[in-house]
Amino acid sequence: MKKYPNLSKPIKLGNVTFRNRMFASPIGATDINADCVPGERTRAFYELRGKGGAAAVTMSELVVHPETDGSHMLHLDLQTVGALASFTFCADSIRRHGAVASIELSHSGQYAGTYMADKNKKQGLTQFGPSDGVRPDGMKVSALTKEQIADIVKSYAEAATLAKRVGFQMVMIHAGHTWLLNQFISPFFNKRTDEYGGSFDNRIRFTLEVLAAVREAVGPMFPIEIRMSGSELFEGGYDLQEGIKIAKAVEPYVDLIHVSAGSYQFGFFTTHPSMFGAHGMNVYLAEEIKKHVSKPVATIGALNDPEMMEEIIASGKADVVYMGRALLADPYLPQKVVAGEDDKIVKCLRCFACMAERPITQTRRCAVNPLIGREIEGTEVPVSRKSKKILVVGGGVAGLKAAVTSAQRGHEVILCEKDSELGGILKCEQAIDFKLEMYQLGLALEAQAREEGVEIRCNTTVDKAYIENIKPDAVILAVGSSPIVPPLPGIDGDNVVVVNDYYKNKEKVTDSVIVLGGGLAGCECAIHLAQEGKTVHLVEMRDELAVDANIRHRPILMKMIDELVNVHTGLQGLSISDEGLLCKDKDGKNILIPGTTVICAVGQRANRHIVEELYDVAPIVREIGDCIRPSNITNAMYEGYHAGLDI
Repeated sequence: MKKYPNLSKPIKLGNVTFRNRMFASPIGATDINADCVPGERTRAFYELRGKGGAAAVTMSELVVHPETDGSHMLHLDLQTVGALASFTFCADSIRRHGAVASIELSHSGQYAGTYMADKNKKQGLTQFGPSDGVRPDGMKVSALTKEQIADIVKSYAEAATLAKRVGFQMVMIHAGHTWLLNQFISPFFNKRTDEYGGSFDNRIRFTLEVLAAVREAVGPMFPIEIRMSGSELFEGGYDLQEGIKIAKAVEPYVDLIHVSAGSYQFGFFTTHPSMFGAHGMNVYLAEEIKKHVSKPVATIGALNDPEMMEEIIASGKADVVYMGRALLADPYLPQKVVAGEDDKIVKCLRCFACMAERPITQTRRCAVNPLIGREIEGTEVPVSRKSKKILVVGGGVAGLKAAVTSAQRGHEVILCEKDSELGGILKCEQAIDFKLEMYQLGLALEAQAREEGVEIRCNTTVDKAYIENIKPDAVILAVGSSPIVPPLPGIDGDNVVVVNDYYKNKEKVTDSVIVLGGGLAGCECAIHLAQEGKTVHLVEMRDELAVDANIRHRPILMKMIDELVNVHTGLQGLSISDEGLLCKDKDGKNILIPGTTVICAVGQRANRHIVEELYDVAPIVREIGDCIRPSNITNAMYEGYHAGLDI
């Protein structure tokens, strides 16, 4: 019997059988050409999740009516040369691995143009929604006419017809997250006085017309899924009781009711839960809606733990679980669940590296998976023509990833770690509940390394003599960094804990804490301590906090800081005493920040002295990770993976 029988059980929707209950949710394409069709990187991006065992993989945001929606720029039509071929290859690449290929049919309504690369063109677009108005960013919104509504309904049917023609086996109608259909359903956005506004029956009319048209276009047994927000979760929006009414209204037209949550404008961190939110925080919406409908219901929202997902299905809270970021972190998660190898799952950190990369470079990237956005370059580790003896020095993220990859290439790999445990700086995260996945990343990489036959030697300090005795063909230096401890009077006191050692010294931390250092590590530690009920003062020499946080994570981080922590910026620490931290402000005035424990979190310094000692100890020596320059998990994983590939 399988370890997770309910997750592993097939489900039939329409005339299509899905191999398990783990579906890959829609995530935006990685490259879209000038004709608004997916490129080869996009094809490979979706294929990897099909290969990893997901039952369904959904391509994201197919714009059904470009005339009124300039967002996302993924179009499927008969006029664009190559469009049919491009989408066919995408569907083929998903289906050939046993997954069902699905595509999300979407209209962004008044949020059209948000993601366009050409920002000047964005200003020339007309935004369309249910009612006249102005967006929060000042863009004018014009109400759609009845003629435009009819044309959009027709375009949904046409897009569904073409999607079926090119090989997609299901379509998802996006009616949540404040996209156009949701804008019509929502009493907050819909102020119309005609048959498309006012009463619930009028507000749902547009959505039902779309679903009826799509059903007629694809036939009675072709699976149709609707994605909806179970509740908008903001004042003036609809609540769960109306979410139930929506689900009951759409049920006759669909085969799967996909219950998400929140809105684009008011609830980004509800729709996409951050590390500060509970896993499965939106499942209750699907659970309640399922009580009122007979069609299968799907749930979503920071799901990555097999035990939790198994319980969701087993207890009847939902019939399907969707994962987005979790399947970027580990595309093979479904395959590992079915095989009972969940200890090797690399879990999503909910760090938003994937979402932060998109607006910055227009690509995708994942903190813990160096393949994401670069799948076309190869997802298989090639076996080396000649096996080498490789010594990896350092058992943190970079070293472990390099060791795993090198072993997968067929090399004899020895990994030496000076401490008694592997994981490097990730060991520090085990004491902070919302960063537990970071600690578990080290455990998963260790499990992978042992499975690949890496010889692990802990409590082992490596010097030149040690390496000369082993005589490796190549050495990978992943010796990391060390915490910076400023030479302040009192820094060596019993009331001071270096943030890296917090997990070993939790009992020393009192209820009145000063965190010295307002970078990402200091801010997250301060939030954790405040959540435990402690009084926390955060002291930073610069004027801004967490400048090293990515653009998606930083807003929610700062919101948590504002709610929980006493912040002091522009202060330089002078000395530590039993009363607290004496500081100097920009005017030279001394200020005492009260507290009986000080957490030192002022940063990391690369262990260059170790690198400089060992740089010429073998024919090939490669430096990776924090020993080059203290950075982040993303760079450590990327550098470790490619070091393993290169040797």
